[in-house]
Amino acid sequence: MIETAAPEHSIPRSQYKNEVPQLRTELLAAQDQLAHARFPVLVVFGGVAGAGKSETINLLNQWLDPRGIVTHAFDAPSQEERERPEYWRYWLSLPPKGKIGMYLSGWYESPLHDFAYSRIDRAAFAYKLDRIAAFERELADDGALLLKFWIHIDRAAQEQRLRTLEQDPLTSWRVTPREKETCARYDDYAQGTEQLLQRTGAVPWEVVAGADPNFRTLTVASAISGAITKRLAGERKRRQQAVYADELGELPRVPNVLTQLDMNQQLAKKNYRLQLEKYQGQLYRLVQRAREQNRSTILVFEGADAAGKGGAIRRLTAALEARDFQVIPIAAPTDEEHDQPYLWRFWRHLPRAGRVTIFDRSWYGRVLVERIEGFACRDEWQRAYSEINDFERQLVEHGIVLAKFWIHIDKDEQFQRFKDRQVTPYKRWKMTDEDWRNREKWDHYEAAVDDMVARTDTDCAPWTLVEGNDKRFARVKVIRTLCERLQQALDA
Repeated sequence: MIETAAPEHSIPRSQYKNEVPQLRTELLAAQDQLAHARFPVLVVFGGVAGAGKSETINLLNQWLDPRGIVTHAFDAPSQEERERPEYWRYWLSLPPKGKIGMYLSGWYESPLHDFAYSRIDRAAFAYKLDRIAAFERELADDGALLLKFWIHIDRAAQEQRLRTLEQDPLTSWRVTPREKETCARYDDYAQGTEQLLQRTGAVPWEVVAGADPNFRTLTVASAISGAITKRLAGERKRRQQAVYADELGELPRVPNVLTQLDMNQQLAKKNYRLQLEKYQGQLYRLVQRAREQNRSTILVFEGADAAGKGGAIRRLTAALEARDFQVIPIAAPTDEEHDQPYLWRFWRHLPRAGRVTIFDRSWYGRVLVERIEGFACRDEWQRAYSEINDFERQLVEHGIVLAKFWIHIDKDEQFQRFKDRQVTPYKRWKMTDEDWRNREKWDHYEAAVDDMVARTDTDCAPWTLVEGNDKRFARVKVIRTLCERLQQALDA
């Protein structure tokens, strides 16, 4: 694959000067149209040291409107970044819809560097590349235009370029000991590159000869302009083909897990107080222990309206110190959140090491309310199951303790709680017309929950279904289950 980028590719200086003005005009026109589009553009540059990646990015930054472009070059992770999953810093760097993000090596640099230096073996390298491929597929499925350029030069060209830089007082600073060491491992990098290009080719690479800067620049800039223009032309058709209707009937139905719950379980008031104090004390000690071990905890609360999520969260946080936790209530996405991948607004709230983040409703909204109400098209909410599972797997692999609770009440109990809220002055704010509309779709939501549990109840991130008709029973079960999960994780 690398061999296709022959080093003899070149363009005369005169031709370059003639073509650049028109190309710059086309790039700016495409960027202007992109600003009004509903997709972002990610441009990833890979290649060996000295291939011309930085020079190409710098030139594109000069040619394009700086208000619509941002460039990222990732160094070693900071302390804050190390406290989150590996991809956290990439997730937060994603450009919003209508913008261009350029990445100098991006998420490829670390695994390729580790492989070339024998810090990871071929199997581990393959696993990391497969994770990258999955990440890029998710970006593409979400609508992003992802362009990847591998800038190639052979060993002789690399050595000559470094000598030229080193001999010039104005550029000698760019040739660092690390740069020289990297060049000395050309063959190791080349071996890793072949595997990289093959395993991450679902979003295809364009291999570009980098020896001649004129050829390199025109090739890359033309490809970017053409790809954006082509995508803009097809965007309207893509949106028109999206199907937003809820099609529950077309999905294979699974056993109704909610109707199998024993909703008659109760806890007497006296026993409730004793057990609540017991498990709150246990929870406090476990959270302090987790903090000492730098283990983060993420709690997800879902359930029908008036199921008691807020009450359970308040009893849980009563056992914690204020500086140890944060509650994130999830409502309709903002304009800023609409311009990012669906999971972005959850990525940004991941806790630092030793902290607890509680989501009062969560990323499961896509396969519940957005599915039922038609806010997400069929392809979006069906795709979300695998995206959610992958996201949760990354959380757990990072060492985060993840606990997911569905608090369930039956239809009669919900009706009674709605009536109580309406007649209680300090509870009326909880009731909206939307609550009554959602109730009319009870059966649809119940079927969606069945699908959700069946597809996202995984070994690493299981669901806890909580019988919520009796609030006291539900609250104790939540805290007791969380204690068990923390104890198991901390003792492992």
